[in-house]
Amino acid sequence: MDADAIVVGAGLAGLVAAHELTSRGRKVALLDQENAANLGGQAYWSFGGLFLVDSPEQRRLGVKDSLDLAWSDWRGSAQFDRTEDEDSWAVRWARAYVEFAAGEKRPWLRGHGIELLPTVGWAERGDLRADGHGNSVPRFHIAWGTGTGVVEPFVRYAREAARDGLLTFHHRHRVDELLVEDGAVHGVRGTLLAPDDSPRGVPSSRETVGDFELTAGAVIVTSGGIGADHDLVRRYWPERLGTPPAHMVTGVPAYVDGRMLDITAEAGARLVNRDRMWHYTEGIANWNPIWPGHGIRILPGPSSIWLDALGRRLPDPCLPGYDTLGTLRHLRTTEDIAGYDHSWFVLTRKIIEKEFALSGSEQNPDITAKDRKAVLRDRLLGKGAPGPVQAFLDHGADFVTARTLEDLVGKMNGLTGKSLLDAAEIRRQIEARDLQMANPYSKDSQVQGIRNARRYIGDRLGRVAAPHRILDPEAGPLIGVRLSVLTRKTLGGIQTDLDSRALGPDGTPVAGLYAAGEVAGFGGGGVHGYNALEGTFLGGCLFSGRAAGRAAAKETA
Repeated sequence: MDADAIVVGAGLAGLVAAHELTSRGRKVALLDQENAANLGGQAYWSFGGLFLVDSPEQRRLGVKDSLDLAWSDWRGSAQFDRTEDEDSWAVRWARAYVEFAAGEKRPWLRGHGIELLPTVGWAERGDLRADGHGNSVPRFHIAWGTGTGVVEPFVRYAREAARDGLLTFHHRHRVDELLVEDGAVHGVRGTLLAPDDSPRGVPSSRETVGDFELTAGAVIVTSGGIGADHDLVRRYWPERLGTPPAHMVTGVPAYVDGRMLDITAEAGARLVNRDRMWHYTEGIANWNPIWPGHGIRILPGPSSIWLDALGRRLPDPCLPGYDTLGTLRHLRTTEDIAGYDHSWFVLTRKIIEKEFALSGSEQNPDITAKDRKAVLRDRLLGKGAPGPVQAFLDHGADFVTARTLEDLVGKMNGLTGKSLLDAAEIRRQIEARDLQMANPYSKDSQVQGIRNARRYIGDRLGRVAAPHRILDPEAGPLIGVRLSVLTRKTLGGIQTDLDSRALGPDGTPVAGLYAAGEVAGFGGGGVHGYNALEGTFLGGCLFSGRAAGRAAAKETA
């Protein structure tokens, strides 16, 4: 044997699994098709959001959360409907994860040196039903250092284990086959890719220079999802979400290609829930791209007017920050707009300064650098839009500004090259909405949501603009933002039990084979069901990678 365990994929789940193994004295071969600069994988680029329940941060802000409330929210969002088959383990993973988030998760994170911002965000506010999708309370905790801060300790552990002779890095090793003998997985075979010194995230060469074979007592697959391969996304796009867009922007590097899913299935593992996926509707083209089609997601506050491609306000619950897949379904299944691949935010300068956040470690340099003074200065006390947001205003291909609504609509039509938007009709809708701002109560659901958000001190101080009329000249200029679908997460994958053991079609474990992270639907083949509560993707990598590493360490003792 070349190692006690082989880990395929050096992203967050793989690094966590490797740490659990090496901390127990096991020897690990860590393989990845990219170079050493890409350690941490996709998680490195994330905003660092972590789902926690009844945390000290929540309690300090007056948020009353509980395991029961979180579990109710999770079930209402997941809508598990295949519990006798594809969801049979996903439900158990979901319960275990929510219990982890309400208990051990925070001290476990702190034990690895991962600290949290004192504020808590309110993501995915839901479909406006108590028993439906969404977070009833704020639960989106951001790690100091964003995704880089979550990845950093596990990268350090891997390098220390390599120094101590317990871990061997195998960069530029692309796995093409899992080795199976007598029904048990005992290694991998693949292709050596030519050395490539490209910076992190930049597409690398696929020139081949040889092949390799490695054997071990256990193989853990942690290779991620399909988000960079738009053809795969379209192949598995579910009918319930209508037609897939012809144009999408890409929220993950090119190496998130889904190759290992079918390779693992060929070795005997079962793939489930492949029709479940998580793509954002608030994507914008990155003006300074790193990978092909690089898109950034806007993390919106609740105040922007959201219009479809024909200029109509989106219906409930398609409000900014509420129901991601509900909004995607509306945009892709409504007959007269399904042929268009964009929608619009219309907002004011006052709104963008307070409410726009951009997902990604590189879009939040103050938090990524753990610069508390910069966070206070730029986000709470500063005037104007944060620097990364201003950069998109200045350079972004999807942004237009104007002093009057008529000029703005003209520029919005100019972006698409089609006169789809009627300024008079948009004015009618916005003026009707603006009339609702005169009182602290309203019949407009979005205005109700704004005032509800302002009751939460975390939103009032740093996330939600003071209520005002969109057409108030003092709040301007007006801003239009063209939004595209941004590919991101795979919610289905390799079915696993609670030890992250890959299961075969008959429901029994495939000997020697484990899976964790996005390739396993973040646990069980689909822990999120149909919807995610946000802050649960990094946490799913941590939780499932931990389970895989611990179980493989026992097997290889």
